[in-house]
Amino acid sequence: QVQLVESGGGLVQAGGSLRLSCAASGRTFSSYAMGWFRQAPGKEREFVAAINRSGGYTNYADSVKGRFTISRDNAKNMVYLRLNSLKPEDTAVYYCAAGRGYASGSYSVYDYWGQGTQVTVSS
Repeated sequence: QVQLVESGGGLVQAGGSLRLSCAASGRTFSSYAMGWFRQAPGKEREFVAAINRSGGYTNYADSVKGRFTISRDNAKNMVYLRLNSLKPEDTAVYYCAAGRGYASGSYSVYDYWGQGTQVTVSS
């Protein structure tokens, strides 16, 4: 059982950066692969990035590859998403998720979800 709380969203100009954080309350955080997903108005929820249990493997959507970085600190029960070179198209609610898989890009394999944090990128 894991509870997740995202933070760090906000309003930023195009080309700027943000770091999103996800705090987990579960006792077995290191047993979970972690993912970030986002959903913009009128669009389906889409995969952004994922990281395996140890942090040694990462997986990114093509749209964010080279700009975003996912990381985790198992000692702190935290997962992060660094968003660089932001574009207006990155505007969405960003969700943190935990699952027992291996850094999957499919939201269906994640068992626990946070409430989301809004990222808005202005032109």
